[in-house]
Amino acid sequence: MSDGPDLDNRCGTCARFVRAIEVADDKGEIRRRGECLGVWSGPIWETNTCSQYVRRGTFTGNPKPRRAARPRSLRSTSHVSAGRAPIDFELPEELLDMNTDEFREILREVLRDELGVSDVPLGSRWEGGEVILKPGKEGTQEKRIPIETIFSKIVMIRDKLRVLEQKVNAHPKLTPEDKVQMHQYITSCYGSLTTFNVLFADKADTFVGQKGDV
Repeated sequence: MSDGPDLDNRCGTCARFVRAIEVADDKGEIRRRGECLGVWSGPIWETNTCSQYVRRGTFTGNPKPRRAARPRSLRSTSHVSAGRAPIDFELPEELLDMNTDEFREILREVLRDELGVSDVPLGSRWEGGEVILKPGKEGTQEKRIPIETIFSKIVMIRDKLRVLEQKVNAHPKLTPEDKVQMHQYITSCYGSLTTFNVLFADKADTFVGQKGDV
């Protein structure tokens, strides 16, 4: 769109912006709306911005040379029942423009976001340690849990909260006031979890709540 907005560092020129279609708004102006492969839940507009922007055709690592584009129309032939025709479908043009490294990196980000899995190191002094739950009732047995098990669950909670935060930001039906209110609850959750910051090896991975949370 030569007459369109400047999309530098916006979703419209991001490698993750796919399945884009043109729609007319209330004023009759043509805008592009699409899906995001790994950060936001769609639909999103081409003029949106994101801290994880990746310009189409670029990669921060050492990408391999692009291979020749394959035909866009693919035919699914697996598990076709007798009497049923195979399904024809087309891959988005943006996917065909990616090289292998770009696609793998985006796929890894999608899996990390959806599964809530992060490679976060535990502080070395806690390795091999245990959390001991000692009951107050005499004669009952205590419970011992490896710190690694507790830590992995804490990290999973942190990652799920971050995904929730992203989905709140991208939700098309929430007003700015609604988003601010929901962010306050999320920030309070972060603040409640700052107790566990002592377990993290890197300070950058820790929970950050409201100012004054310890």
